Amino acid sequence: MYDLVVVGSGLFGLTVAESAARLWDARVAIVEKRSHIGGNAYSEVDPETGIEVHKYGAHIFHTSNEEVWNYVRRFTDFNDYVHRVLTTIDGVVYPMPVNLGTINQFFGSAYSPDQARALVREQSSEIPAGRAEDNFETMGISTVGRPLFEAFFRDYTAKQWQTNPTDLPAGIARRLPVRYTYDSRYFSDPHQGLPLDGYAAWFERMVDSPNIDVFLNSDFFDEESSEKATLTRDSTAGRVPVVYTGPVDRFFDYEYGRLGWRTIDFEVERPHTGDYQGCAVMNYGDLTVPETRTIEFRHFNPEREYPGDRTIVYREFSRSATADDDPYYPINTPSDQKMMHDYRRAMADTPGVLFGGRLGTYRYFDMDATIAGALDMVRDDLASLLGSNL
Repeated sequence: MYDLVVVGSGLFGLTVAESAARLWDARVAIVEKRSHIGGNAYSEVDPETGIEVHKYGAHIFHTSNEEVWNYVRRFTDFNDYVHRVLTTIDGVVYPMPVNLGTINQFFGSAYSPDQARALVREQSSEIPAGRAEDNFETMGISTVGRPLFEAFFRDYTAKQWQTNPTDLPAGIARRLPVRYTYDSRYFSDPHQGLPLDGYAAWFERMVDSPNIDVFLNSDFFDEESSEKATLTRDSTAGRVPVVYTGPVDRFFDYEYGRLGWRTIDFEVERPHTGDYQGCAVMNYGDLTVPETRTIEFRHFNPEREYPGDRTIVYREFSRSATADDDPYYPINTPSDQKMMHDYRRAMADTPGVLFGGRLGTYRYFDMDATIAGALDMVRDDLASLLGSNL
């Protein structure tokens, strides 16, 4: 008999399971539908090139949260990789996010920080303050001005979401950083890098406890699975505490409808070269280029000796997710928001079940925020479910 059932083995579920086993000596079962743990952050070694790849797209760990940083370093050390992204626009390569170097290159100038601020302020003034929140386009123009918005964000975002920027929420544009220095780091967090032994090794260490059993290839909703029938929704509800990190609408049998998600398709290439693009991530802002970005994984681990004549590249293509796809980004339309309002009420009326993570709350989180949310749940909610106190 288990003290806790955790559904899903992404970073949220792994953090909860590890903490429960360590803090309360709880017996924990992890139910995972996939053939591996780690969720979308899972990585593996490509057998043809020997290069570690991130199976579901690039994941770079970064955080300013000292509690999270101290927690993850229980299980792994990190290399000193600093994430820098480039973007190709009209055949020219620029550094991203927009910084003083991007601005000066784009305008063919040598603006000082104050001059660049004045330029962007002038170019963004066409959007009245009261209209900035109207949609993604108005927020973007009010943040960086029309020339930079149209060059670097409008078409890239239209490809990513397959939606007119005027029909996207303003909140997407709030994440557009602008720096008036030549700092080209994508993340400004003091802690960032890749786990030295890879993500898979990190995650395996989190479940390396005699108190944790992991059931892979297991469907929490499949009552026909004989050996795991005691670890399904209907057999656990009300009988054992559950932390559920799967799709929230699936838990309630889509009673209020299916929530909308974006997904990513990958095209994999293995060029016969030791360096295909000279960087880890290259974005493509032109609508004439179908992919949103290209990832060359060898650059994430400069400390490793990878082959000098082979590399591996993932090309990313964004589209709306179907029921059979891996969900990546919540679309969060007004109809989605209405559905989530109903699902949140249902979640509150489901005793003994806690909902967490990206899928369980219909929110996008960076890895560090996912772990922070799990640690908060451990502190604030899990003790009462397990009948224990920290």
